[in-house]
Amino acid sequence: QVQLVESGGGLVQAGGSLRLSCAASGRTFSTYAMGWFRQAPGKERDSVAAITGSGGRTYYRDSVKGRFTISRDNAKNTVYLQMATLKPEDTAVYYCAAKTDNGYAYLNRGYDYWGQGTQVTVSS
Repeated sequence: QVQLVESGGGLVQAGGSLRLSCAASGRTFSTYAMGWFRQAPGKERDSVAAITGSGGRTYYRDSVKGRFTISRDNAKNTVYLQMATLKPEDTAVYYCAAKTDNGYAYLNRGYDYWGQGTQVTVSS
């Protein structure tokens, strides 16, 4: 069983930055991949970024490449999403998720544990 708790969301002006954190408990954190997803009102949940268990590889959806950075600290059982140059269209509830079958990361499949989400609102 893996428990995930996100934090760091809030209200920010367009062009600003936020860093989201996701603390994990339970199984050995470094053995599984992690991902960030988001869901805007009235829209489906979309993948945002993913990182392998070791942290050696990262993956991003096209719309956030160059603006968002996913990272992890396996000693702290925490994954981060650094968001810069935020745009109003980034407004959404952001979720972290764990893919516990192995450390290989995919943007949008294989995730079996989810956090409760944190709201990010970008004003224009």
